[in-house]
Amino acid sequence: MLDADEAYFKEHNEPLFSSHMIDLSEEEVEYNVQTTKKYLQRAAPMKQWLEMEIGITGGEEDGVNNEDVDNNSLYTQPEDILHIYKELSEVSPYFSIAAGFGNVHGVYKPGNVKLQPSLLKKHQEHVKAAVGAKEDKPVFLVFHGGSGSSVDDFREAINYGVVKVNLDTDMQYAYLTGIRDYVQNKSGYLQTQVGNPDGDDKPNKKYYDPRVWVREGEKTMSKRLSVALEDFHTAGKL
Repeated sequence: MLDADEAYFKEHNEPLFSSHMIDLSEEEVEYNVQTTKKYLQRAAPMKQWLEMEIGITGGEEDGVNNEDVDNNSLYTQPEDILHIYKELSEVSPYFSIAAGFGNVHGVYKPGNVKLQPSLLKKHQEHVKAAVGAKEDKPVFLVFHGGSGSSVDDFREAINYGVVKVNLDTDMQYAYLTGIRDYVQNKSGYLQTQVGNPDGDDKPNKKYYDPRVWVREGEKTMSKRLSVALEDFHTAGKL
């Protein structure tokens, strides 16, 4: 993708993509940091944003299962954040860090996930003191595994410098609910192409047309996104 960015940038003076994410969180810390730095060096001339991940996010996503990982591994230390900040700041200011503070992919029963957003405040304080930053929140942070979290956790994390929240699992479920409810409510019209509760000769195309039931999923996902924007105090600010 960076190859495509650089080629497009050469021709149009802007990158093809506005940002990328690199996830080497399963690797040794120094390898993660230095490899990310190399990618940022390529992205920097294009003023392209790069998100990196440090620490392990629990749960399961895309075939990677961390459900049994040691709980201590879910919490990134301030020293690691400072190291990343120093290394990447040498290259570009356009980067963010997805730091672990108990994050888990997916959703779980309340009480089973021990989020500690207060760790993010410690990261900011540690970096500010170490580099003499003027701003209170010098690090751009990312909230991975946000689905199922409380509004209080979201707002506390955002208050400590989180600029991006991932809600993939919640959005997947919201998308499902619209389609699920449509199929259940229109079941009598979806069993055959012709013939429904209104008559044996009545066609059903307008009910089983994917553009109809897919749209129902889009509607419910849109409503869930609106709730999130309100939760994050960002509604009406775009």
